[in-house]
Amino acid sequence: GKTQSKPAKHFRTALGQVVNFFYTMQGEAAGAQAFSSFDTYLAPFIRYDELSYDQVKQCLQEFFFNMNIPTRVGFQTPFTNVTLDLEVPSYLKEQAVIIGGKPQDLNYGDFQPELNIFNKAFAEVMLEGDSNGSVFSFPIPTYNITPDFNWDNPDFDPIWQMAAKYGIPYFSNFVNSDMKPDDVRSMCCRLRLDKRELQKRGGGLFGSNPLTGSVGVVTINLPKLGYEAESEEDLFNRLSWLMEMAKNSLELKRKVIERLTEQGFYPYSKFYLRHLYEKNNAYWNNHFSTIGIVGMNECTLNFLGQGITDAAGHEFANRIMDFMRDKMEEYQEETGHIYNLEATPAEGTAYRLARIDKMQYPDIIVANETAYQQGAQPYYTNSTQLPVNYTDDLFEALSLQDTLQAKYTGGTVFHTFLGESQLPIESVKQLVKKVTANFRLPYLTLSPTFSVCPDHGYIYGEHFQCPKCKEANKTQDCTVFSRIVGYLRPVSQWNAGKQEEYKRRALFDKGGIDKSEAKKARPKAAEVEEGVGKLQLS
Repeated sequence: GKTQSKPAKHFRTALGQVVNFFYTMQGEAAGAQAFSSFDTYLAPFIRYDELSYDQVKQCLQEFFFNMNIPTRVGFQTPFTNVTLDLEVPSYLKEQAVIIGGKPQDLNYGDFQPELNIFNKAFAEVMLEGDSNGSVFSFPIPTYNITPDFNWDNPDFDPIWQMAAKYGIPYFSNFVNSDMKPDDVRSMCCRLRLDKRELQKRGGGLFGSNPLTGSVGVVTINLPKLGYEAESEEDLFNRLSWLMEMAKNSLELKRKVIERLTEQGFYPYSKFYLRHLYEKNNAYWNNHFSTIGIVGMNECTLNFLGQGITDAAGHEFANRIMDFMRDKMEEYQEETGHIYNLEATPAEGTAYRLARIDKMQYPDIIVANETAYQQGAQPYYTNSTQLPVNYTDDLFEALSLQDTLQAKYTGGTVFHTFLGESQLPIESVKQLVKKVTANFRLPYLTLSPTFSVCPDHGYIYGEHFQCPKCKEANKTQDCTVFSRIVGYLRPVSQWNAGKQEEYKRRALFDKGGIDKSEAKKARPKAAEVEEGVGKLQLS
């Protein structure tokens, strides 16, 4: 009884089907939906339709406006992500192009010129924003940075401009990684899927249809764990018990979702996962059970009296991460299901858990303890991230984060919160180049704060009242945007805990970035094997 379409024969039709897919699937999933190799698969349609650059841009403009309509529960926009290859990946170069569901005479590797057209138009539309200069929050583009990435390609300039203006894209680091772009599928801004796990069990291992994701996420409250533990042995015993509870809840959820899917309660997921069921007698075998963490810095503060910026706290945090990774390997062997360790975004959880814990344990340390004592709302630091006000030295922050972020198997991201001066294209490009070349962080964003005035549109930086209107002796409120965790949202819509965090964020402006580049990386708790974890200056 469901409406079905035939495979798309035209560029505009394909984009329309993507919109319909995202809008439909959001009703069956709490998190994000994503497409991999978005540009590679769509580029051939441009040539077959004989589209000009302006026509491609017009189609993409329609796509972005459609993708940012608030249709989720609570009038939210569908949370969507697309991975963009920029260059046709090796595993697709020799594959025949599919148009209208039929293989064509040419291969995807023959369409690099159309790929360039697509990506330039995609970035330009995002750069322009809507009619008022406001940002298109979705889909979040993830760009793969590989060792042979062409940094001098002028077609990529709109990408760097978009990153400097809005901070929209994620950059996936494959330069200093042991993985290749075709090993990873991006299901949202956080979930970094190690597809090599999936290859052992077979299933939908196709770039166009990765069929991967997460059946659920359980977040471990580390600050409370650190506060309650009476000894190191007690802490790890408690952590083991919490992880066992997380495993049991995820296994139970997996069984329930599997049963409900068989009974037809997830009709669209059932349709798209039907080939996996035929092979494995299970719809969700390629989906991970995800365990995440919140508040590692407050965990070590409560347990050791030192945060993760100190040598002892940093070393202990690494041990906790290793313990959790080992446990998950045991769970995989025990259950036959795949697990991953994630830096949970914890947009609401970081505030909610801190508030609850303060009611139960008034002397538990939260991220903003001093401000809390003066009446501010409490919050915990995200995952293993540094206190947001710790340093404005970018490469000090990167050095302290590198070993910890590399331990996640489910994904994490380093947000570079930019200051009041908008970076030029060349600075953005060089920053991404240096970070990916010298650190193992899997994901990086540039995250500026900007404002939108109803009369003057986009204004860089934080302006709760429009400075241009003020010059004309007029008072006009602006909407201030920044990255709450994974995506851009008006600061006024954040929860009380996140608003407290926002007030305390240290910003990396151009002067601070230049300053941190100018000095040699000094010995840090986070130093690891030679060549990784600290910037090697030329």
